[in-house]
Amino acid sequence: MIHTSTLPDVEIPQGISITDYTLRMADELADQPAIIDGPTGRTITYSDLREGIQLLAGGLAATGFGPGSTLALMAPNIPEYAFFFHGVAYAGGIVTTINPTYTAGEIRHQLQDSNATMLVTISMFLDVAREAIEGTNVTGVMTIDPVEGVPSMFDLLTSEPLTAQVPVTNDDVVVLPYSSGTTGRSKGVMLTHGNLTANIAQTEHVLITEVGDVALATLPFFHIYGMQVLMNGLLANGVTIVTVPRFDMEQALSLVQEHKIGWFFAVPPIVLGLAKHPLVDNYDLSSVKIVFSGAAPLSAEVGEECAKRLNCAVVQGFGMTELSPVSHSSPGFAGKAGSSGVTISNTECRIVDVEGNDLGLNEDGELWVRGPQVMKGYLNNPEATAETIDEDGWLHTGDVAHIDDDGYIFIVDRIKELIKYKGFQVPPAELEGLLLTHPLIADAAVIGIADDEAGELPKAFVQLAPGAEMTEDDVKQFIADQVATYKQIRLVEFIELVPKSASGKILRRELRDA
Repeated sequence: MIHTSTLPDVEIPQGISITDYTLRMADELADQPAIIDGPTGRTITYSDLREGIQLLAGGLAATGFGPGSTLALMAPNIPEYAFFFHGVAYAGGIVTTINPTYTAGEIRHQLQDSNATMLVTISMFLDVAREAIEGTNVTGVMTIDPVEGVPSMFDLLTSEPLTAQVPVTNDDVVVLPYSSGTTGRSKGVMLTHGNLTANIAQTEHVLITEVGDVALATLPFFHIYGMQVLMNGLLANGVTIVTVPRFDMEQALSLVQEHKIGWFFAVPPIVLGLAKHPLVDNYDLSSVKIVFSGAAPLSAEVGEECAKRLNCAVVQGFGMTELSPVSHSSPGFAGKAGSSGVTISNTECRIVDVEGNDLGLNEDGELWVRGPQVMKGYLNNPEATAETIDEDGWLHTGDVAHIDDDGYIFIVDRIKELIKYKGFQVPPAELEGLLLTHPLIADAAVIGIADDEAGELPKAFVQLAPGAEMTEDDVKQFIADQVATYKQIRLVEFIELVPKSASGKILRRELRDA
């Protein structure tokens, strides 16, 4: 049973690079701000953006960098991120984006696996970058901000600019983000110019922005959500993005008020903060039209609480790095509470059981997706590629979901994160969503703990609100009143902070290891 989109098909771009597609409105909007650096107010116009990209591309080409070359980019959200990302793409190369919070060992693995020959970072991360390049093909580190005795971005700006894209095809790899590695060593995801341009085009009927809109770009550009939905997708549609190097609630609220931000892209922990943090009441957030949540399931209760408090739409979408990243999204400013929206244009999906048999509407099974946004494969890992994309082009997401009568998808959990209690499947995300409705609970995570009799016992890690007091029995009873017996919390541990990745996903592995 193949589910197709309820939205109209769009024309999939052919023969255009992600950079030319991102800059498609640059002439028309030459003097409009493209990127504003939130902390300083420094403004980059669309004309500045194009000029900077072409200068950097020329500087890279002068060093011999070009098709087949890979540059590693390890930086926070600053305007120069877009310059380097697209300078590399314009020169025909590949960029691999690195999480700046990685250890030297984690960075080294990515540098070796991607065969990067250049590493660009900022002075703050220079020491760890120097340590990380040992044993790789990277011969030196370049910084974006000047450091005495270290090559910097400014050294590349003295060459003649490239005034045209180095020829590329839809099938040429342009970016190598690495998967989070929650189920093993991180893998390089090969995304092509065609993948990225197609996915931006495919969101035409769901991310309905207007030229001149202003959006907050607090989600990291090294992650596919920030990279594609915010940096590339918004710029391609004439939106001004306000960048911040790391999320800080007070700073974010201040920037919303100052720049009259209409689009607030978030992950569930941020939405939770918008719903509950007392600071929210101190700022004028009336400009916010929509809070868009992704990267992990957002509970219906938290979404509704946030929408009521901010008096705006709160919607969510579903995607993954391997999907460039969007396959489902709430259309425009409307959505169903708890749903990740509808299948986007030019995309097919199926819900299947463990045997690979198709399931009907409102039945939980694994989500499979097929469309032009599906990755080329995992770098240097044909086995993992074959396990993820079958012979018919279906990408097996590993997510448990169902589709309702109106075509809306509901993500239940990850297959490998489902807790097996006495033969029953218990979705941690459902229990976490319920826990977050308690006024004394600031955050929560649920994992399965091995047990000889039950198989696994659902255990809750609870982060209490400041000054709040609860007992283990209080938590258990709160859940027991709302779910079937087999879903009840059996163990409770109170912790100071629920560990999460930069994209907002709960790091269950850290909880298990602890």
